[in-house]
Amino acid sequence: MPSHTKPSLEAGLVALKQGNYQTAIAQLEPIASSQNNGTASLQAQVGLVMAYARTGEVPKAIAISQNLIEINNPQVQEWATRALEHLTKRKKSDQESKKVETGFVAFENSTPDSTPVTPPETPTLEEKPNNDQVIETKSDDIAPMVPLARLKATLATPLPPPAAPLSGFMGSVTRTQAKLFGVIYWRQAQRARAWQPLRKPKLIPLRLLSAGTFIALFWVIREILKLALGFINQTLVKLPYLEPIQLLYRDPTQLLLIVLVILIGVSPWLLDLLLANLYGQREFPKDVLNTHSREAVRVLQRCCQQRHWPLPKLRILPTAAPIILTYGSLPRNARIVVSQGLLEQLADDEIAVIYATQLGHIAHWDFAVMSLLLLVTLPTHQLYQQVSELGDKILAKIWRWPVTILASLIYGVWCLLTGSALWLSRLRLYYSDRVAAEITGNPNALIRALLKIAIGIAADIQKQEHTSWQLESLNLLTPISYQQSLSLGTIASNLSFESFLNWDIANPYRRWFTINNSHPLMGDRLERLCQIARHWHLDTELHFASVPSKVKRQSFLLQVAPWLGIPLGVLFAAFVWLTWQLAFTLKFLNLKWIYEDWSFITGCLLIGFSIGTVMRINSFFPDIKPATVQTDDSLPNLLADPSALPIDSVSVRLVGKLLGRQGTSNTLAQDLILQSSAGLVKLHHISWLGQSVNHQDLIGRQIIVTGWFRRGATPWIDIQTLETQSGKTIHSPHPIWSTFLAVAAQAWGAYVFLTG
Repeated sequence: MPSHTKPSLEAGLVALKQGNYQTAIAQLEPIASSQNNGTASLQAQVGLVMAYARTGEVPKAIAISQNLIEINNPQVQEWATRALEHLTKRKKSDQESKKVETGFVAFENSTPDSTPVTPPETPTLEEKPNNDQVIETKSDDIAPMVPLARLKATLATPLPPPAAPLSGFMGSVTRTQAKLFGVIYWRQAQRARAWQPLRKPKLIPLRLLSAGTFIALFWVIREILKLALGFINQTLVKLPYLEPIQLLYRDPTQLLLIVLVILIGVSPWLLDLLLANLYGQREFPKDVLNTHSREAVRVLQRCCQQRHWPLPKLRILPTAAPIILTYGSLPRNARIVVSQGLLEQLADDEIAVIYATQLGHIAHWDFAVMSLLLLVTLPTHQLYQQVSELGDKILAKIWRWPVTILASLIYGVWCLLTGSALWLSRLRLYYSDRVAAEITGNPNALIRALLKIAIGIAADIQKQEHTSWQLESLNLLTPISYQQSLSLGTIASNLSFESFLNWDIANPYRRWFTINNSHPLMGDRLERLCQIARHWHLDTELHFASVPSKVKRQSFLLQVAPWLGIPLGVLFAAFVWLTWQLAFTLKFLNLKWIYEDWSFITGCLLIGFSIGTVMRINSFFPDIKPATVQTDDSLPNLLADPSALPIDSVSVRLVGKLLGRQGTSNTLAQDLILQSSAGLVKLHHISWLGQSVNHQDLIGRQIIVTGWFRRGATPWIDIQTLETQSGKTIHSPHPIWSTFLAVAAQAWGAYVFLTG
């Protein structure tokens, strides 16, 4: 291969993987037409098929696929045949879609069979939301997806002849093809043809948590309302010629409780208006759903007839991210909202089982409380969005700062409101997964659906280069959170799903790291679905190996040292009180003037928290040495370690593109993501006052991230520095802020302890 061809080919394949299809076409076309580079030309032609398909130039993609069929290579011929079949169907579908009045037409046609049986044996090529093509095959084999950038190296090696699958779950043929074309081979594990009902779950925890969520939401709103009303009256008192409003001094408890109960009753219609005006929600006729998934319609009709419900009103959101949610106050006024992206990216049985999960929310009545939460948080988030956009339009910094602070406060209020439902949001998904598996007898389809949703959400974030408002504001009601989709939805090109999700299953302290998560651990959910499949004597879509835990308890105790310092502070306060009582009894020392109001306990709590923070700082932020720093190639291994804890603090230096929202809405750096060759990783950044370069100035640019990688429920990197190719550097002083927090807590605690 000539030297000048290699950079062009690599640049084209990289552009294809990043979604820059026009650039990829410009780089690959000259190589594909070359007669002197057989291997390079073959790689370029495969890349062009994908690029043309993604840009809508289907005839060109078909023409190249026909040329690839004539090549004397069994694997290439097989792939090209499947690609040609899919492209032909897509071309016909595009022509027919012009006749559809609704305008909502999926890429993938539904299976014509109307009976709930296992998928057909014939493999189909399915276009996925990520930048690589994905082949779905009914097989006992599964192979990890390999980046398209590895295409060159693999094609340069001799290909083995077709062989029968191995007795295990990975075969030589599918492994080779996966390396060739950057694909995911889904096992397509079968569904149950006849199954026994599962044991009835205990609904008391879910019921109690639903009631507790309503109380928590009520309490948060009441306290915020009291704080706001008190601030208004205090401001009026200090202003001349104005008097405080006596009405604002009244206790809002009863009125607020009545308002919340009324809002639950009218939530379906109010949310209809909000979602229609904000995100373009439309009615979704049942007949149109039938064109995407006949089984989904059958599942809805059968379940509603059994429970004597009317069919839920169907709605659709014109967004590419695959999401689905349910709201309403009663089963008879429930709404199920699906996105266009979900219909395009899932198969017939997968769409059906996802709809079945929403029926589970209706059956358990948790959707009523979540509807109230959405009704409260959606306008708050919209206000945050509007204030942020207003701040972006203000050019003078002196006027922009007040708006920025206001937007950050509104965002904080939104976080408090959503935080009141985190426990319910996690628990209810276990129940809905169970109901969906029992309704359809297809837990394996639900496993595939959840993984594909994660892939689709990650692809949408990569395409838009930031987290959309829809994903953030509707996150609490979706099957998968956008945070957990970042790494999970992009790591499959370098790591198997089982390896990535082993942390969610094997780490003994994993649940401690989901306290502030809106969704349960994905590995835990999928393992429970695998247990249901095994209970029905089915092969499972994923195979999790039992990995022994190597986590030391000392590491976990050091991880939670700041919070462990709080109960230790209580013990210290009790010791101080006993010592004072003994000294007072012996008339040795009289400190009653200090401790008579018991406020010294607060001081002890702060001191305990400070000591725990100080103990953890050195282990949490060790020195980053060039000799031990990990690069992009090491990221899959770091993600696959089931015994890792955030306290392990692996030093990394990764190269990639910085994604995130720009402007006032990202002042707190809440939406910073690194797009590296190994996938997406969440970034944590703390702004440093006085820096000439802002983190938002680097969004959309190639950067080098140096920091500490942490493996938790959501993997992330605490940034030390962000560097550009031009030499600009931004520092993120995590150790300094942790030290400042510890010193501030220590000083405050000592002041309270001594003064009472």
